[in-house]
Amino acid sequence: MLGLPLRLVPILLLIGSNLFMTTAWYGHLRFKERPLWLVVMASWGIAFFEYWLAVPANRIGSAVYSAAQLKAMQEVITLTIFAGFSVLYLGQRITWNHAIGFALIAAGAFFVFRSGTAAG
Repeated sequence: MLGLPLRLVPILLLIGSNLFMTTAWYGHLRFKERPLWLVVMASWGIAFFEYWLAVPANRIGSAVYSAAQLKAMQEVITLTIFAGFSVLYLGQRITWNHAIGFALIAAGAFFVFRSGTAAG
């Protein structure tokens, strides 16, 4: 894919997919006056594009990462994007408790990668 190292492609695709999914799941919180059915449909439409990135990310990534590594990577990317989205779009702050909780999840991802079990 565009001459990028194979290990980098799923990471970039997961970042893109998480931008869409975070928007689908949490973007409607700024529009609480809108009918629920409308925000569900809008979120579903946004999530459609998330799948176009997430599925290839996992398919391509499975050539170099184990399923557990892909999932751990996705969780860390999700939390990173969510933190930025929460602050920049929703105007909410990240507390020390949030940061510690996210760091513990990242520590779990570290151990998944430390196990050394990769695809192929």
